[in-house]
Amino acid sequence: MTPNTNTSGRKSVWTYLKESLASEHADFTTGSIRKAIFMLAIPMILEMCMESVFAVVDIFFVGKLGPHAAATVGLTESFLTIVYSIAIGLSMGATALVARRVGEKNPEEAAHAGAQAMLLAFILSILISICGFLFADKILALMGADTQVRELGAVYTRIMLCGNMVIMFLFLINGIFRGAGDATIAMRSLWLANICNIILCPILIHRFGLPGAAIATTTGRGIGVGYQVYHLIKGKGIVKIHWHHFRPDKAILRSLTNIASTATLQFIVASASWIAMARIIAGFGSDAMAGYTIAIRLLIFFIMPAWGLSNAAATLVGQNLGAKQPDRAEASVWKTARYNALFMACVSLLFIIGAEFFVGLINRDPAVMQTGVKALRIISMGYIFYGVGMVMMNAFNGSGDSKTPTWINLFWFWLFQIPFAYFLAETLKMGSTGVFIAIVVAETCVTVTSVILFKKGKWKLIKV
Repeated sequence: MTPNTNTSGRKSVWTYLKESLASEHADFTTGSIRKAIFMLAIPMILEMCMESVFAVVDIFFVGKLGPHAAATVGLTESFLTIVYSIAIGLSMGATALVARRVGEKNPEEAAHAGAQAMLLAFILSILISICGFLFADKILALMGADTQVRELGAVYTRIMLCGNMVIMFLFLINGIFRGAGDATIAMRSLWLANICNIILCPILIHRFGLPGAAIATTTGRGIGVGYQVYHLIKGKGIVKIHWHHFRPDKAILRSLTNIASTATLQFIVASASWIAMARIIAGFGSDAMAGYTIAIRLLIFFIMPAWGLSNAAATLVGQNLGAKQPDRAEASVWKTARYNALFMACVSLLFIIGAEFFVGLINRDPAVMQTGVKALRIISMGYIFYGVGMVMMNAFNGSGDSKTPTWINLFWFWLFQIPFAYFLAETLKMGSTGVFIAIVVAETCVTVTSVILFKKGKWKLIKV
């Protein structure tokens, strides 16, 4: 195992912060593991926060056009979850392959892997665009839209689906940058895309109505992708892509498909389990559903930094396995997990003590607050386990082993959590409390299983 250096410890946190936001590439196979985590996590945290801003900005401006317009955006975004899932899966595959090649000090092959991922994304996005152009109104009907929403929103949905390529590439290329250790470029691309979207959204909505929102979002993301592509071609980063890298390579495409397909399923499984929980809660009335929704949004908002830290683990594992340093890769994961657990413990304590305050900031209806406060307190009790679990999951993904976390999610979320939640809520008559308890138990089981399998070390032997 490569020993850590202590020289970085004498630097101030502010110095690290400036370095993490200014650097374009770094080698994380040597030096302080603590500094490596910090350098990766800060821009990754900001990157994820920026992605969440897109939906907030859109619904803020579109909401002024009326409930049918807002419903169109909500239904379209729900269907776009499929696109996001594919994009995240491809991004995980690209991160694993690029990080491994960068760790091997082989930037040429890293660029080749990145280009092959872009080629695969291009083909998939073309197919989705064709379906979106031909079946936009039918997709809205499938999602449960009434006649008015379909008539008003078909053009919006068609633009968003035909422009899915910018969503696909924004996620994917940022995965390439993260694998190369260029997390700052990934962050900047989303900052740029968001600024453009914020400027264009009110202007284009005023000019074109609801379709203007789709044009603004697609254009904003497209500008972000343009920024990414420029840095891939002419930037100072480790990975520089040229035309010859796009020549189809069956071996790399097969490896990418294997990782991306299971990673996509992994994301869909986790997302679907939350939908199932919401469906059970909905059976206890609108007040319970409103309280649960508020609690979940608060929990997700405060979990963003933890996601940034867990993403850092994927890059560190990939690069260090490529550098033939599996012990350093493992040490990086345990240290990241400790930092994440500490952060999540603080958030958990914050929610247990101040649940009424946080829920009250959004809704002060007594019935809504009762469920929201209960959900916040019970679910946050498992936050420490959740923080460790997400690091383990990303460590597997970073090694190229996306199958292990997929099987873990499938078993504990679908085969255990959903039936267990129903059993507690309906059979034992615990109501919404039973659902919240089931979430904590399932997340704890996911983490314990992940830690046990991580300790076995088979992820160190994965070849990508």
